[in-house]
Amino acid sequence: MLIAYWIVAGLLALFYLYSGGSKLLQSRERLQPMMHWVERAPMAGVRTIGALEVLAAIGLIVPPLTGIAPWLALAAAVGLVLLQIGAIALHLVRGEARQLGINIGALVAAAVTIWLATVWL
Repeated sequence: MLIAYWIVAGLLALFYLYSGGSKLLQSRERLQPMMHWVERAPMAGVRTIGALEVLAAIGLIVPPLTGIAPWLALAAAVGLVLLQIGAIALHLVRGEARQLGINIGALVAAAVTIWLATVWL
């Protein structure tokens, strides 16, 4: 179960480091081709989501790796599930059902990570 956790959590952390880092560092114009929803969202909100994604990615890896408060990995995975539920709702409201694939995949990966992170409890 530990090996499975590190594989899934590592891939999820890489995904969210890239996604969150992009939201933190790139301009609205650079983000729009990849993320159409940023055209109407305030950039402060986009940056906040990016910061939460980066913090969750760090939370998946650092606490279990150091042994300091490893339960934070579970909390980070729960946060990512909630983030993806919000993203799916946003895409549905905007009529972007074709864009849900990556969100559903990330939601499933985060849910599996919750299950695997129970090893730290």
